[in-house]
Amino acid sequence: MRLTVLGGVGAWPTASQACSGYLVEHDGFTLLVDPGYSTFPALQALMPASAVDAVLVSHGHPDHCADLNPLLRARALGGSAPVLPLYAPEGALDRVLALDQVRLDSAYSVHPVERAFEVGPFRVDTYDLPHFVPNAGLRLTAGGRVLAYTGDTGPSPVLLDLARDADVFVAEATFARQVAPADNAPYLSTAVQAGANADRAGAGRLVLAHLWPGSDPAEYLEAADYPGDVDVAAPGLVIDL
Repeated sequence: MRLTVLGGVGAWPTASQACSGYLVEHDGFTLLVDPGYSTFPALQALMPASAVDAVLVSHGHPDHCADLNPLLRARALGGSAPVLPLYAPEGALDRVLALDQVRLDSAYSVHPVERAFEVGPFRVDTYDLPHFVPNAGLRLTAGGRVLAYTGDTGPSPVLLDLARDADVFVAEATFARQVAPADNAPYLSTAVQAGANADRAGAGRLVLAHLWPGSDPAEYLEAADYPGDVDVAAPGLVIDL
């Protein structure tokens, strides 16, 4: 299994980085996870739009799914491509798909996520995690390897089940040490929390994701205080599990 980061900032893209977006590849199958703002140009630098075999979305915020629109446009209007399966919590994609419903509705099929299901060679287990909207933590298993991904989440004991013994744990860390404003604390996480959860769950490599735009990655790495390998999600990061 191979993980390629397309972007890793939250809220809005910067001049140098897209929002959340990840390619997960195994056995010739390419799964796009969370095509957030500006991830489509990053994707095209690596492969054509037609090379994506399925899309998996954790939740419906645009920094996690907005670039589904140009992906579908490229596939539908740019030449022949097979119908693209889309997996997401029920209703999460309604708004982004409504942007071009008439022209693109034959280019995709929508499937609500279940507790456990299969996408290509991947087994997907989902975990309900606290956020402003319904959010599915995703645990992908293939070839004896496990990739765990939180989407966006506040504190929850379920995170330990999601990350248990995962080879790679991609964990939301919007803030380094303290969520601001304070009333967002039930719905977002810090690098401190991500590091503690990865350690308690016995995860292997930790990847801090969804950093606040313009933040200093070094501050997040220090705050995570993780004894194992730790990275910040950024374009160009490739991990072979």
